[in-house]
Amino acid sequence: MPLNTQQSYHFAKPLALPLLISAALALSACSGNDAPPPKNMGPLPVTVQEMQPSNVPNALEIMAQTEGAKEAEVRARVGGILVKQLYQEGQAVKAGQALFQIDRASYEIALDEAKAKAEQTEREMGRMKKLLEVQGVSRKEYDDATSANDLAQAALRQAQLNLSWTTVTAPVDGVSGRAAKSVGNLITVGSDSLLTSVYQQDPMWVRFSISESEAAKLPGGRLTPKTVTGVELVLPDGSVYPVAGKLNFLASTIDTTLGTQQLRAEFPNKEGRLLPGQFVRIRLISGEKTGVFLVPQNAVLQTEQGNLVMTADAENKVAPRPIQTGDWYGKNWIVLGGLKTGDKVIVDNLMKLKPGAPVAPHAPGEQPGAPAKEGAAPAGKEAAPAQAPAKQG
Repeated sequence: MPLNTQQSYHFAKPLALPLLISAALALSACSGNDAPPPKNMGPLPVTVQEMQPSNVPNALEIMAQTEGAKEAEVRARVGGILVKQLYQEGQAVKAGQALFQIDRASYEIALDEAKAKAEQTEREMGRMKKLLEVQGVSRKEYDDATSANDLAQAALRQAQLNLSWTTVTAPVDGVSGRAAKSVGNLITVGSDSLLTSVYQQDPMWVRFSISESEAAKLPGGRLTPKTVTGVELVLPDGSVYPVAGKLNFLASTIDTTLGTQQLRAEFPNKEGRLLPGQFVRIRLISGEKTGVFLVPQNAVLQTEQGNLVMTADAENKVAPRPIQTGDWYGKNWIVLGGLKTGDKVIVDNLMKLKPGAPVAPHAPGEQPGAPAKEGAAPAGKEAAPAQAPAKQG
């Protein structure tokens, strides 16, 4: 079966009460304590699915959290009274866009003073140069005038920068955060200079980690860029993000405290559907499981002795069959053992079944009493709804 990255699959979840009740009733039926059906009742009509081997993606799901590809702090580079907020909190901003205005008055005065000083030292240096040519001053006097002019010109450039920094701009494109300071606050340079943050959301990064035991389930027993053939994102509502992602970071070491390997994936986010800080699930796809059988979840009975299904044998009689299950794939169980090609698994009327009782099997979609056709649609061929998988305990 070709790999379908939009297909969803599940891992085993805790046993639900309705399923326990169903299993108990089924086991009770197996014990033979139920009253026998009326003598005039014919074989019970049941729907069966004929088992055919399938290939399903080999997937591993991990809890993760989104973060902006760039999360830039916007800080004041000069102090003063905050006089204006020039943006709407939470709105998209462009790199270089003005976000805040700090009082300019003192910096304009400082700039005027620096200009006057720079002009004075420049004139003095020019005068000293002419005097040096006629040996009216010493070389040292001329060098001192040149140095004074250089210092004055540097002070002028600094004054110009300080004035420009009174307008605080966005360092990158992104979505603006909440303002950390209000108009009228005194802004100081240093640890208290944070004004807001800008989050770049396209692309969106997703941070997660994988334990050594989880990595052991992957081909080769470890995670490498070559073992990962696909990366999907499962949203909080259980749906699969429509655009596939890619790994953009894989730590080369294992955290000795947690025993985990740090990873990061990248997803396009042009529509802004993903927000920084969301808790999501990352699905790593690494090859396929081949030759497995897919059985609808409602056809699997979970008991203390293990999982089992009811099948219709060659004589159209009920035959319980213990099975070994793996993960969930959509609305189906992945069955790793206990079934073979051509087995007919009963998918309805399970509470009415009794081992050895005659049944009238029919294929899905056919009228009760109709014989199951050869090559009836195997389990798992129907479209599966997007469901968030949970790791098997």
